Amino acid sequence: MSETLKFKAFCLEQYKHEHNINGEQVIDLFNQYNVLNYLESFYDVLHTTGAKYIVEDIDLYIQSRAG
Repeated sequence: MSETLKFKAFCLEQYKHEHNINGEQVIDLFNQYNVLNYLESFYDVLHTTGAKYIVEDIDLYIQSRAG
């Protein structure tokens, strides 16, 4: 398994836990806003940060895409 795939799985689990939603809901949300591509594009920066920062960053990314 690639490091970026492991990172995406980690982010999904952290987001699920932080927002108290199930995996299917996270996948739907991440697909709707193209979050997985965002995580891959910024892997070099994001993988060095903590889980709380990553979840907050994903929230900001979704908010910016939602308009």
